[in-house]
Amino acid sequence: MRTMNIIKRTPVIRIAIWKDEKDTLSDIRRRVFIEEQDVPEQMEWDEYDESSKHYLAALENKVVAVARLKPDGQLGRMAVLTEYRNQGIGSALLRFILQDIKNKKPIKIYLHAQVSAINFYKKQGFIEHGEIFYEADIPHRKMLLGI
Repeated sequence: MRTMNIIKRTPVIRIAIWKDEKDTLSDIRRRVFIEEQDVPEQMEWDEYDESSKHYLAALENKVVAVARLKPDGQLGRMAVLTEYRNQGIGSALLRFILQDIKNKKPIKIYLHAQVSAINFYKKQGFIEHGEIFYEADIPHRKMLLGI
């Protein structure tokens, strides 16, 4: 029997400034949310992009995942390009974000998880809260970080 060695690549994750890296951050979100998931473009862009903290993950100098944290503690717009999913990149990005905010002023961290991603967030300590609701015709559920 033949075995395969699967090599997981470690992404470089960092904080990104919206005004400096808007094109890169927007490109990933456009590809994942607008093109892949059919989210209406007018729903994707909002007034929170400039005031939010943004994060990105790159492999070999190519940005493959992004996320943002709004000032009120809502984590969102987390997107990993299709061909880079299930490789631990989203988990690494989320761990980086949680570590980054760990010692900041105490705010409640929450998110609106697509139902298909609930288990992903549970693994990082988020707890389901409330009923399923729809955003852009996609079922979501609010989740709170269990601190």
